[in-house]
Amino acid sequence: MSAPEAADAVVIGAGHNGLVAANLLADSGWDVVVLEATGAPGGAIRSAAVTGPGYLSDLYSSFYPLGYASPVMRALRLTDHGLSWRHAPDVLAHLLPDGRAAVLNRRPERTAASVEEFAAGDGERWLKAYAEWRSVSAPMLDTLFTPFPPVRGGAALLARLKPAGALRLARRLILTSRRLGEEVFRGEGAQVLMGGCALHTDLSTEDAGSGVYGWLLTMLGQEYGWPVPDGGAQRITDALVARLRARGGRIEYTARADRVLTARGRAVGVSTMDGRRWRARRAVLADVPAPALYLELVGPAALPPRLVDDLAHFQWDGSTVKVDWALSGPVPWENPAAASAGTVHLGADLNGLTRYATALATGEVPSRPFLLVGQMTTADPSRSPAGTESLWCYTHLPFRRDWTSDEVLAHVARMESVLEEHAPGFGRLVVGRHVAGPADLEGVNSSLVGGALGGGTAAAYQQLFLRPIPGLGRADTPVDRLFLASSSAHPGGGVHGGPGANAARAALARDRFLTGDAYRALIATAHRAVY
Repeated sequence: MSAPEAADAVVIGAGHNGLVAANLLADSGWDVVVLEATGAPGGAIRSAAVTGPGYLSDLYSSFYPLGYASPVMRALRLTDHGLSWRHAPDVLAHLLPDGRAAVLNRRPERTAASVEEFAAGDGERWLKAYAEWRSVSAPMLDTLFTPFPPVRGGAALLARLKPAGALRLARRLILTSRRLGEEVFRGEGAQVLMGGCALHTDLSTEDAGSGVYGWLLTMLGQEYGWPVPDGGAQRITDALVARLRARGGRIEYTARADRVLTARGRAVGVSTMDGRRWRARRAVLADVPAPALYLELVGPAALPPRLVDDLAHFQWDGSTVKVDWALSGPVPWENPAAASAGTVHLGADLNGLTRYATALATGEVPSRPFLLVGQMTTADPSRSPAGTESLWCYTHLPFRRDWTSDEVLAHVARMESVLEEHAPGFGRLVVGRHVAGPADLEGVNSSLVGGALGGGTAAAYQQLFLRPIPGLGRADTPVDRLFLASSSAHPGGGVHGGPGANAARAALARDRFLTGDAYRALIATAHRAVY
Protein backbone atom coordinates (compact mmCIF):
# COMPACT_ATOMS: atom_id res chain seq x y z
CA MET A 1 0.00 0.00 0.00
CA SER A 2 1.37 3.41 -0.96
CA ALA A 3 2.06 6.10 1.62
CA PRO A 4 -0.99 8.23 2.41
CA GLU A 5 -1.46 11.63 0.90
CA ALA A 6 -1.95 14.38 3.48
CA ALA A 7 -3.99 17.56 3.91
CA ASP A 8 -5.07 19.71 6.81
CA ALA A 9 -8.67 18.67 6.21
CA VAL A 10 -10.20 15.77 4.31
CA VAL A 11 -13.79 16.39 3.26
CA ILE A 12 -15.89 13.39 2.28
CA GLY A 13 -18.36 14.30 -0.45
CA ALA A 14 -18.48 17.15 -2.98
CA GLY A 15 -22.12 17.98 -2.46
CA HIS A 16 -22.81 21.64 -1.83
CA ASN A 17 -22.35 21.30 1.93
CA GLY A 18 -19.00 19.60 1.48
CA LEU A 19 -17.91 22.29 -0.96
CA VAL A 20 -19.08 25.06 1.38
CA ALA A 21 -17.11 23.51 4.25
CA ALA A 22 -14.02 23.11 2.06
CA ASN A 23 -14.23 26.72 0.89
CA LEU A 24 -14.47 28.09 4.43
CA LEU A 25 -11.52 26.03 5.60
CA ALA A 26 -9.50 27.12 2.58
CA ASP A 27 -10.39 30.73 3.43
CA SER A 28 -8.63 30.16 6.76
CA GLY A 29 -5.50 28.96 5.03
CA TRP A 30 -6.07 25.22 5.41
CA ASP A 31 -4.91 22.75 2.81
CA VAL A 32 -8.12 20.92 1.83
CA VAL A 33 -8.86 17.86 -0.27
CA VAL A 34 -12.42 16.76 -1.10
CA LEU A 35 -13.06 13.09 -1.85
CA GLU A 36 -16.00 12.61 -4.23
CA ALA A 37 -17.35 9.13 -4.88
CA THR A 38 -18.64 9.92 -8.37
CA GLY A 39 -17.06 11.50 -11.40
CA ALA A 40 -18.66 14.93 -10.92
CA PRO A 41 -19.19 17.42 -8.08
CA GLY A 42 -22.43 18.91 -6.86
CA GLY A 43 -24.42 16.14 -5.25
CA ALA A 44 -28.06 17.21 -5.70
CA ILE A 45 -27.15 20.46 -7.51
CA ARG A 46 -26.53 19.40 -11.08
CA SER A 47 -27.94 20.02 -14.55
CA ALA A 48 -27.92 18.06 -17.80
CA ALA A 49 -29.76 17.64 -21.08
CA VAL A 50 -31.76 14.49 -20.31
CA THR A 51 -35.00 15.09 -22.23
CA GLY A 52 -33.75 16.21 -25.63
CA PRO A 53 -31.22 18.39 -27.45
CA GLY A 54 -31.42 22.02 -26.39
CA TYR A 55 -33.48 21.28 -23.26
CA LEU A 56 -31.61 21.75 -19.97
CA SER A 57 -32.97 20.12 -16.81
CA ASP A 58 -31.99 20.56 -13.18
CA LEU A 59 -31.61 16.93 -12.18
CA TYR A 60 -32.48 17.20 -8.49
CA SER A 61 -32.98 20.56 -6.74
CA SER A 62 -33.99 23.63 -8.68
CA PHE A 63 -35.49 26.86 -7.30
CA TYR A 64 -33.34 28.31 -4.51
CA PRO A 65 -34.95 30.80 -2.12
CA LEU A 66 -32.87 29.43 0.76
CA GLY A 67 -29.66 29.49 -1.24
CA TYR A 68 -30.30 33.03 -2.43
CA ALA A 69 -31.15 34.35 1.04
CA SER A 70 -28.74 32.25 3.13
CA PRO A 71 -26.10 34.36 4.91
CA VAL A 72 -23.71 31.43 4.41
CA MET A 73 -24.03 31.40 0.63
CA ARG A 74 -24.08 35.18 0.32
CA ALA A 75 -20.83 35.46 2.27
CA LEU A 76 -19.12 33.21 -0.29
CA ARG A 77 -19.76 35.80 -3.03
CA LEU A 78 -20.37 33.16 -5.68
CA THR A 79 -21.41 35.87 -8.11
CA ASP A 80 -17.67 36.64 -8.34
CA HIS A 81 -17.22 33.14 -9.76
CA GLY A 82 -19.79 33.16 -12.53
CA LEU A 83 -23.10 32.65 -10.71
CA SER A 84 -26.02 34.89 -11.64
CA TRP A 85 -29.73 34.58 -10.93
CA ARG A 86 -32.98 34.71 -12.89
CA HIS A 87 -36.58 35.17 -11.70
CA ALA A 88 -39.85 34.10 -13.26
CA PRO A 89 -42.47 36.87 -13.52
CA ASP A 90 -44.41 35.25 -10.65
CA VAL A 91 -42.84 33.26 -7.83
CA LEU A 92 -45.53 30.66 -7.23
CA ALA A 93 -49.06 29.81 -8.30
CA HIS A 94 -51.20 27.30 -6.40
CA LEU A 95 -54.00 25.92 -8.57
CA LEU A 96 -57.01 24.63 -6.66
CA PRO A 97 -59.21 21.82 -8.00
CA ASP A 98 -62.06 24.29 -8.59
CA GLY A 99 -59.87 26.21 -11.04
CA ARG A 100 -58.97 29.19 -8.86
CA ALA A 101 -55.37 30.26 -8.37
CA ALA A 102 -53.49 31.94 -5.54
CA VAL A 103 -50.41 33.72 -6.84
CA LEU A 104 -47.27 34.85 -5.00
CA ASN A 105 -45.46 37.73 -6.70
CA ARG A 106 -42.34 39.55 -5.51
CA ARG A 107 -44.38 42.75 -5.39
CA PRO A 108 -46.33 42.44 -2.09
CA GLU A 109 -49.31 44.37 -3.38
CA ARG A 110 -49.78 41.86 -6.21
CA THR A 111 -49.76 38.93 -3.81
CA ALA A 112 -52.18 40.85 -1.58
CA ALA A 113 -54.53 41.40 -4.51
CA SER A 114 -54.50 37.67 -5.31
CA VAL A 115 -55.32 36.47 -1.79
CA GLU A 116 -57.93 39.24 -1.41
CA GLU A 117 -59.97 37.43 -4.08
CA PHE A 118 -60.45 34.56 -1.64
CA ALA A 119 -61.51 36.61 1.40
CA ALA A 120 -62.09 40.30 1.98
CA GLY A 121 -59.34 41.71 4.16
CA ASP A 122 -56.79 39.00 3.42
CA GLY A 123 -54.81 41.37 1.22
CA GLU A 124 -54.25 43.68 4.17
CA ARG A 125 -53.56 40.69 6.41
CA TRP A 126 -50.90 39.50 3.95
CA LEU A 127 -49.17 42.87 3.95
CA LYS A 128 -49.24 42.90 7.76
CA ALA A 129 -47.80 39.38 7.93
CA TYR A 130 -45.05 40.36 5.51
CA ALA A 131 -44.22 43.48 7.53
CA GLU A 132 -43.91 41.28 10.61
CA TRP A 133 -41.59 38.96 8.70
CA ARG A 134 -39.41 41.81 7.48
CA SER A 135 -38.95 43.01 11.05
CA VAL A 136 -37.33 39.69 12.02
CA SER A 137 -36.02 38.24 8.75
CA ALA A 138 -32.34 39.15 9.15
CA PRO A 139 -31.87 37.80 12.70
CA MET A 140 -34.18 34.88 11.86
CA LEU A 141 -31.94 33.79 8.99
CA ASP A 142 -28.83 34.25 11.13
CA THR A 143 -30.49 32.06 13.76
CA LEU A 144 -31.44 29.35 11.28
CA PHE A 145 -28.04 28.95 9.70
CA THR A 146 -25.71 28.99 12.70
CA PRO A 147 -24.84 26.20 15.16
CA PHE A 148 -27.26 25.36 17.95
CA PRO A 149 -27.77 27.12 20.30
CA PRO A 150 -27.95 30.23 18.09
CA VAL A 151 -26.65 32.74 20.61
CA ARG A 152 -26.04 35.79 18.41
CA GLY A 153 -29.10 35.47 16.21
CA GLY A 154 -31.27 34.53 19.17
CA ALA A 155 -30.12 37.59 21.09
CA ALA A 156 -30.88 39.84 18.11
CA LEU A 157 -34.35 38.32 17.78
CA LEU A 158 -35.05 38.82 21.47
CA ALA A 159 -33.89 42.43 21.29
CA ARG A 160 -36.33 43.13 18.46
CA LEU A 161 -39.29 41.16 19.75
CA LYS A 162 -38.94 41.62 23.51
CA PRO A 163 -39.92 38.67 25.74
CA ALA A 164 -43.64 38.80 24.92
CA GLY A 165 -43.02 38.89 21.19
CA ALA A 166 -40.45 36.10 21.45
CA LEU A 167 -42.99 33.89 23.21
CA ARG A 168 -45.53 34.52 20.46
CA LEU A 169 -42.92 33.68 17.83
CA ALA A 170 -42.04 30.49 19.71
CA ARG A 171 -45.70 29.50 19.60
CA ARG A 172 -45.88 30.22 15.88
CA LEU A 173 -42.86 28.00 15.25
CA ILE A 174 -44.64 24.91 16.57
CA LEU A 175 -48.06 25.50 15.00
CA THR A 176 -49.36 23.22 12.28
CA SER A 177 -49.52 24.79 8.84
CA ARG A 178 -53.30 24.57 8.81
CA ARG A 179 -53.64 26.21 12.21
CA LEU A 180 -51.20 29.00 11.38
CA GLY A 181 -52.99 29.75 8.13
CA GLU A 182 -56.38 29.82 9.83
CA GLU A 183 -55.14 32.13 12.59
CA VAL A 184 -53.60 34.66 10.21
CA PHE A 185 -55.96 34.56 7.22
CA ARG A 186 -59.64 34.03 6.48
CA GLY A 187 -59.57 32.71 2.91
CA GLU A 188 -58.11 29.58 1.38
CA GLY A 189 -55.82 31.44 -1.02
CA ALA A 190 -53.20 32.57 1.48
CA GLN A 191 -53.74 29.44 3.56
CA VAL A 192 -53.04 27.12 0.66
CA LEU A 193 -49.95 29.07 -0.41
CA MET A 194 -48.42 28.36 2.99
CA GLY A 195 -49.81 24.83 3.17
CA GLY A 196 -48.36 23.88 -0.20
CA CYS A 197 -44.98 25.29 0.78
CA ALA A 198 -45.02 23.26 4.00
CA LEU A 199 -45.31 20.14 1.86
CA HIS A 200 -41.97 20.86 0.23
CA THR A 201 -40.86 18.92 3.32
CA ASP A 202 -42.11 15.48 4.34
CA LEU A 203 -44.57 17.02 6.82
CA SER A 204 -48.34 17.19 6.75
CA THR A 205 -50.33 20.38 7.16
CA GLU A 206 -51.42 18.81 10.47
CA ASP A 207 -47.92 18.19 11.85
CA ALA A 208 -46.57 20.34 14.66
CA GLY A 209 -43.91 22.65 13.28
CA SER A 210 -45.12 22.45 9.68
CA GLY A 211 -46.36 26.02 9.88
CA VAL A 212 -42.87 27.45 10.15
CA TYR A 213 -41.82 25.83 6.87
CA GLY A 214 -44.81 27.22 5.01
CA TRP A 215 -44.30 30.64 6.59
CA LEU A 216 -40.57 30.65 5.86
CA LEU A 217 -40.82 29.66 2.19
CA THR A 218 -43.71 32.01 1.37
CA MET A 219 -42.08 34.95 3.14
CA LEU A 220 -38.71 34.25 1.52
CA GLY A 221 -40.55 34.17 -1.80
CA GLN A 222 -42.13 37.51 -1.00
CA GLU A 223 -38.84 39.12 0.06
CA TYR A 224 -36.34 37.45 -2.28
CA GLY A 225 -38.33 35.44 -4.81
CA TRP A 226 -37.51 31.85 -5.70
CA PRO A 227 -34.66 32.41 -8.18
CA VAL A 228 -32.83 29.95 -10.41
CA PRO A 229 -29.22 30.12 -11.57
CA ASP A 230 -28.85 31.55 -15.05
CA GLY A 231 -27.83 28.57 -17.15
CA GLY A 232 -28.82 25.80 -14.74
CA ALA A 233 -28.37 24.63 -11.18
CA GLN A 234 -24.94 23.35 -12.16
CA ARG A 235 -23.75 26.97 -12.07
CA ILE A 236 -23.94 26.93 -8.25
CA THR A 237 -21.70 23.89 -8.15
CA ASP A 238 -19.36 25.33 -10.77
CA ALA A 239 -19.00 28.53 -8.75
CA LEU A 240 -18.26 26.62 -5.52
CA VAL A 241 -15.65 24.50 -7.30
CA ALA A 242 -14.03 27.50 -9.00
CA ARG A 243 -13.86 29.37 -5.70
CA LEU A 244 -12.30 26.39 -3.94
CA ARG A 245 -9.69 25.86 -6.64
CA ALA A 246 -8.79 29.54 -6.58
CA ARG A 247 -7.88 29.05 -2.93
CA GLY A 248 -5.80 25.95 -3.52
CA GLY A 249 -8.40 23.32 -2.65
CA ARG A 250 -8.43 19.99 -4.47
CA ILE A 251 -11.18 17.55 -5.46
CA GLU A 252 -10.43 13.87 -6.07
CA TYR A 253 -13.11 12.17 -8.17
CA THR A 254 -14.12 8.48 -8.15
CA ALA A 255 -12.63 8.37 -4.66
CA ARG A 256 -15.37 6.66 -2.63
CA ALA A 257 -14.60 6.72 1.08
CA ASP A 258 -14.92 3.37 2.81
CA ARG A 259 -13.53 4.19 6.26
CA VAL A 260 -12.79 7.08 8.57
CA LEU A 261 -9.44 6.18 10.08
CA THR A 262 -9.20 6.71 13.83
CA ALA A 263 -6.50 6.44 16.48
CA ARG A 264 -6.97 6.94 20.23
CA GLY A 265 -10.51 8.26 19.68
CA ARG A 266 -9.42 10.80 17.09
CA ALA A 267 -10.08 10.97 13.33
CA VAL A 268 -6.75 10.89 11.52
CA GLY A 269 -7.73 10.28 7.92
CA VAL A 270 -9.87 8.50 5.36
CA SER A 271 -9.36 5.42 3.22
CA THR A 272 -11.02 4.98 -0.17
CA MET A 273 -12.28 1.87 -1.91
CA ASP A 274 -9.45 1.97 -4.42
CA GLY A 275 -6.96 1.31 -1.62
CA ARG A 276 -5.68 4.86 -1.14
CA ARG A 277 -5.34 6.58 2.23
CA TRP A 278 -5.66 10.28 2.99
CA ARG A 279 -4.12 11.59 6.20
CA ALA A 280 -5.94 14.50 7.88
CA ARG A 281 -3.62 16.69 9.91
CA ARG A 282 -6.44 18.71 11.47
CA ALA A 283 -9.95 17.39 10.70
CA VAL A 284 -12.23 15.10 8.73
CA LEU A 285 -15.58 16.50 7.61
CA ALA A 286 -18.28 14.24 6.16
CA ASP A 287 -20.99 15.41 3.78
CA VAL A 288 -22.80 12.07 3.93
CA PRO A 289 -25.99 10.98 5.73
CA ALA A 290 -25.59 10.40 9.45
CA PRO A 291 -26.28 6.63 9.31
CA ALA A 292 -23.63 6.23 6.60
CA LEU A 293 -21.05 8.17 8.59
CA TYR A 294 -21.59 6.48 11.92
CA LEU A 295 -22.53 2.93 10.98
CA GLU A 296 -20.44 2.46 7.81
CA LEU A 297 -17.49 4.86 7.77
CA VAL A 298 -16.76 4.91 11.51
CA GLY A 299 -18.37 1.67 12.66
CA PRO A 300 -20.41 0.89 15.78
CA ALA A 301 -17.40 -0.41 17.71
CA ALA A 302 -15.88 3.10 17.87
CA LEU A 303 -19.10 4.77 19.03
CA PRO A 304 -21.06 5.03 22.29
CA PRO A 305 -23.65 2.22 22.39
CA ARG A 306 -26.46 4.72 23.13
CA LEU A 307 -25.68 6.62 19.91
CA VAL A 308 -25.86 3.41 17.90
CA ASP A 309 -29.18 2.56 19.55
CA ASP A 310 -30.54 6.03 18.78
CA LEU A 311 -29.61 5.69 15.12
CA ALA A 312 -32.08 2.80 14.89
CA HIS A 313 -34.79 5.47 15.27
CA PHE A 314 -33.37 7.84 12.66
CA GLN A 315 -36.16 8.63 10.20
CA TRP A 316 -35.72 9.46 6.54
CA ASP A 317 -37.98 11.86 4.72
CA GLY A 318 -40.25 10.55 1.95
CA SER A 319 -39.25 8.85 -1.27
CA THR A 320 -39.41 11.02 -4.38
CA VAL A 321 -40.47 10.61 -8.00
CA LYS A 322 -39.19 13.33 -10.35
CA VAL A 323 -40.07 13.71 -14.02
CA ASP A 324 -38.57 16.09 -16.57
CA TRP A 325 -40.30 16.87 -19.86
CA ALA A 326 -39.28 18.64 -23.04
CA LEU A 327 -42.37 20.45 -24.36
CA SER A 328 -42.80 21.79 -27.86
CA GLY A 329 -44.71 24.79 -26.51
CA PRO A 330 -45.75 26.49 -23.26
CA VAL A 331 -47.86 24.51 -20.81
CA PRO A 332 -51.52 25.03 -21.87
CA TRP A 333 -52.81 25.97 -18.42
CA GLU A 334 -56.57 26.20 -18.15
CA ASN A 335 -56.07 29.04 -15.67
CA PRO A 336 -53.66 31.52 -17.31
CA ALA A 337 -52.53 32.72 -13.87
CA ALA A 338 -50.14 29.75 -13.79
CA ALA A 339 -48.42 30.63 -17.06
CA SER A 340 -46.02 33.18 -15.59
CA ALA A 341 -45.12 31.33 -12.38
CA GLY A 342 -41.76 29.64 -11.98
CA THR A 343 -43.25 27.10 -9.57
CA VAL A 344 -46.78 25.74 -9.70
CA HIS A 345 -48.52 23.69 -7.01
CA LEU A 346 -51.48 21.65 -8.14
CA GLY A 347 -53.65 18.69 -7.36
CA ALA A 348 -55.04 19.69 -3.97
CA ASP A 349 -56.87 22.30 -1.94
CA LEU A 350 -56.15 22.60 1.79
CA ASN A 351 -58.10 19.47 2.68
CA GLY A 352 -56.54 17.68 -0.27
CA LEU A 353 -53.07 18.45 1.06
CA THR A 354 -54.05 16.77 4.32
CA ARG A 355 -55.47 13.71 2.55
CA TYR A 356 -52.34 13.42 0.41
CA ALA A 357 -50.02 13.60 3.42
CA THR A 358 -52.18 11.17 5.39
CA ALA A 359 -51.89 8.59 2.62
CA LEU A 360 -48.10 8.93 2.73
CA ALA A 361 -48.06 8.61 6.52
CA THR A 362 -50.06 5.38 6.36
CA GLY A 363 -47.85 3.89 3.67
CA GLU A 364 -50.39 4.28 0.88
CA VAL A 365 -49.74 5.57 -2.62
CA PRO A 366 -51.85 8.74 -3.06
CA SER A 367 -54.39 8.19 -5.81
CA ARG A 368 -54.29 11.91 -6.53
CA PRO A 369 -50.76 13.17 -5.93
CA PHE A 370 -49.95 16.75 -4.95
CA LEU A 371 -47.49 18.05 -7.53
CA LEU A 372 -44.69 20.58 -7.37
CA VAL A 373 -44.05 21.78 -10.91
CA GLY A 374 -41.16 23.86 -12.21
CA GLN A 375 -41.44 25.88 -15.43
CA MET A 376 -37.75 26.31 -16.06
CA THR A 377 -37.89 28.19 -19.36
CA THR A 378 -40.39 30.59 -17.82
CA ALA A 379 -37.81 31.34 -15.14
CA ASP A 380 -34.72 31.18 -17.38
CA PRO A 381 -35.23 31.37 -21.16
CA SER A 382 -31.85 29.71 -21.77
CA ARG A 383 -33.22 26.36 -20.63
CA SER A 384 -34.90 25.47 -23.96
CA PRO A 385 -35.47 26.78 -27.50
CA ALA A 386 -37.66 29.85 -27.93
CA GLY A 387 -41.37 29.07 -27.73
CA THR A 388 -40.86 25.79 -25.83
CA GLU A 389 -40.70 24.80 -22.18
CA SER A 390 -38.35 22.71 -20.07
CA LEU A 391 -40.65 21.39 -17.35
CA TRP A 392 -40.14 19.25 -14.28
CA CYS A 393 -42.42 17.87 -11.63
CA TYR A 394 -41.93 15.90 -8.46
CA THR A 395 -44.08 14.28 -5.82
CA HIS A 396 -43.57 12.00 -2.85
CA LEU A 397 -44.19 8.36 -2.11
CA PRO A 398 -44.03 6.62 1.28
CA PHE A 399 -40.40 5.99 2.18
CA ARG A 400 -39.21 2.66 0.80
CA ARG A 401 -36.05 1.47 -0.92
CA ASP A 402 -37.74 -1.23 -3.00
CA TRP A 403 -40.01 0.71 -5.35
CA THR A 404 -40.15 -1.11 -8.67
CA SER A 405 -40.00 0.58 -12.05
CA ASP A 406 -43.58 -0.54 -12.77
CA GLU A 407 -44.81 1.11 -9.55
CA VAL A 408 -42.94 4.29 -10.40
CA LEU A 409 -44.30 4.44 -13.93
CA ALA A 410 -47.83 3.87 -12.66
CA HIS A 411 -47.38 6.88 -10.39
CA VAL A 412 -45.96 8.94 -13.25
CA ALA A 413 -49.22 8.21 -15.10
CA ARG A 414 -51.13 9.64 -12.11
CA MET A 415 -48.90 12.71 -12.14
CA GLU A 416 -49.48 13.28 -15.85
CA SER A 417 -53.21 12.83 -15.33
CA VAL A 418 -53.25 15.68 -12.79
CA LEU A 419 -51.24 17.84 -15.19
CA GLU A 420 -53.62 17.05 -18.06
CA GLU A 421 -56.58 18.00 -15.87
CA HIS A 422 -55.15 21.47 -15.21
CA ALA A 423 -53.52 21.85 -18.64
CA PRO A 424 -55.63 20.06 -21.28
CA GLY A 425 -53.45 19.08 -24.22
CA PHE A 426 -50.29 18.88 -22.12
CA GLY A 427 -49.53 15.35 -23.33
CA ARG A 428 -49.54 16.35 -27.00
CA LEU A 429 -46.70 18.80 -26.36
CA VAL A 430 -44.32 16.24 -24.84
CA VAL A 431 -41.35 15.57 -27.11
CA GLY A 432 -39.08 14.06 -24.46
CA ARG A 433 -39.38 12.63 -20.95
CA HIS A 434 -36.95 11.55 -18.24
CA VAL A 435 -38.16 9.67 -15.15
CA ALA A 436 -36.16 9.39 -11.92
CA GLY A 437 -37.72 7.14 -9.29
CA PRO A 438 -36.38 6.55 -5.78
CA ALA A 439 -33.93 3.85 -6.90
CA ASP A 440 -32.69 5.99 -9.79
CA LEU A 441 -32.03 8.93 -7.47
CA GLU A 442 -30.13 6.80 -4.97
CA GLY A 443 -28.30 5.01 -7.77
CA VAL A 444 -26.64 8.20 -9.00
CA ASN A 445 -26.29 9.83 -5.57
CA SER A 446 -25.93 7.47 -2.63
CA SER A 447 -26.86 10.26 -0.20
CA LEU A 448 -30.41 10.29 -1.63
CA VAL A 449 -31.34 7.14 0.26
CA GLY A 450 -34.61 5.75 -1.06
CA GLY A 451 -35.10 8.97 -2.99
CA ALA A 452 -35.18 11.01 0.24
CA LEU A 453 -33.99 14.54 -0.54
CA GLY A 454 -33.71 16.12 2.92
CA GLY A 455 -31.14 14.01 4.74
CA GLY A 456 -33.80 12.94 7.24
CA THR A 457 -37.28 13.98 8.25
CA ALA A 458 -38.13 17.61 8.92
CA ALA A 459 -40.35 16.58 11.84
CA ALA A 460 -39.83 18.45 15.09
CA TYR A 461 -38.55 15.33 16.85
CA GLN A 462 -35.51 15.30 14.52
CA GLN A 463 -34.61 18.99 14.46
CA LEU A 464 -32.34 21.40 16.39
CA PHE A 465 -30.56 19.52 19.22
CA LEU A 466 -32.42 16.35 18.17
CA ARG A 467 -30.82 16.24 14.70
CA PRO A 468 -29.77 13.71 13.58
CA ILE A 469 -30.40 12.04 16.95
CA PRO A 470 -30.76 13.41 20.49
CA GLY A 471 -27.52 15.22 21.21
CA LEU A 472 -25.90 18.60 20.89
CA GLY A 473 -27.43 19.76 17.60
CA ARG A 474 -23.92 20.60 16.44
CA ALA A 475 -21.49 19.26 13.86
CA ASP A 476 -19.20 17.72 16.52
CA THR A 477 -19.27 13.94 16.84
CA PRO A 478 -18.07 11.59 19.60
CA VAL A 479 -14.92 11.07 17.52
CA ASP A 480 -12.49 13.93 18.03
CA ARG A 481 -11.73 15.95 14.85
CA LEU A 482 -14.62 14.31 12.96
CA PHE A 483 -17.52 16.57 11.95
CA LEU A 484 -20.88 15.87 10.31
CA ALA A 485 -21.34 18.32 7.41
CA SER A 486 -24.42 16.97 5.63
CA SER A 487 -28.11 17.83 5.68
CA SER A 488 -28.53 15.14 8.34
CA ALA A 489 -27.07 17.76 10.71
CA HIS A 490 -28.68 20.98 11.92
CA PRO A 491 -30.15 23.04 10.24
CA GLY A 492 -31.18 20.24 7.89
CA GLY A 493 -32.23 19.89 4.27
CA GLY A 494 -32.26 22.52 1.56
CA VAL A 495 -29.58 24.27 -0.45
CA HIS A 496 -28.31 26.86 2.02
CA GLY A 497 -24.89 25.61 3.12
CA GLY A 498 -25.74 25.67 6.82
CA PRO A 499 -24.50 22.18 7.77
CA GLY A 500 -21.29 22.60 5.81
CA ALA A 501 -20.59 26.00 7.33
CA ASN A 502 -21.32 24.74 10.84
CA ALA A 503 -18.94 21.82 10.38
CA ALA A 504 -16.19 24.13 9.12
CA ARG A 505 -16.70 26.49 12.07
CA ALA A 506 -16.53 23.58 14.50
CA ALA A 507 -13.33 22.29 12.93
CA LEU A 508 -11.74 25.74 13.09
CA ALA A 509 -12.81 26.16 16.73
CA ARG A 510 -11.35 22.78 17.62
CA ASP A 511 -8.06 23.69 15.98
CA ARG A 512 -7.73 27.39 16.77
CA PHE A 513 -9.20 28.16 20.14
CA LEU A 514 -8.77 25.04 22.24
CA THR A 515 -5.94 22.61 22.76
CA GLY A 516 -6.66 19.08 21.70
CA ASP A 517 -6.90 17.82 25.29
CA ALA A 518 -9.18 20.67 26.41
CA TYR A 519 -11.47 20.29 23.42
CA ARG A 520 -11.64 16.53 23.76
CA ALA A 521 -12.50 16.85 27.44
CA LEU A 522 -15.23 19.38 26.71
CA ILE A 523 -16.84 17.32 23.94
CA ALA A 524 -16.43 14.07 25.87
CA THR A 525 -18.20 15.59 28.88
CA ALA A 526 -21.06 16.80 26.69
CA HIS A 527 -21.42 13.45 24.95
CA ARG A 528 -21.31 11.52 28.23
CA ALA A 529 -24.26 13.61 29.39
CA VAL A 530 -26.20 12.53 26.29
CA TYR A 531 -25.00 8.99 25.62
